[in-house]
Amino acid sequence: MDNKPLARCARAILARQMRALVQRVSRAAVRAQGRPVAEIGPGLLVLLGVAREDDLATAERLAEKVRALRVFADAQGQMNDALGAREILCVSQFTLYGETRRGNRPSFTAAAPSAQAEPLYERFCALAGARRGVFGAHMEVELVNDGPVTLLLEA
Repeated sequence: MDNKPLARCARAILARQMRALVQRVSRAAVRAQGRPVAEIGPGLLVLLGVAREDDLATAERLAEKVRALRVFADAQGQMNDALGAREILCVSQFTLYGETRRGNRPSFTAAAPSAQAEPLYERFCALAGARRGVFGAHMEVELVNDGPVTLLLEA
């Protein structure tokens, strides 16, 4: 049995979901145009990509998922605690939808256009209680990855 069509279909479905590359950090900061924009202490750095098919419900599901992630050490040192009073820094990242299966220059056609992506990014940040980078700007992101712990979430 040829599973290639099924595999292509599964990849297509996954490509149509908001993506959050989440890193547990000791600290993180973002700068735009050489100026500090936001910084956090211990918490999560979220690089957020929005797909063309995403909507407000997708942003809401993913924000809940990120806040509920149990990736911090509990009293026994096990990765079992949620975010709690820790902070989130969220940076827009359309390049999470870079497609490189054909050639070396990424295609970003699966990423939502700015007019669609920005309100969804803002909604995600508001629901997650996240500090923000500057949507659509060229930014410098600095972080100290704690663990390291890095997860790719999709809503």
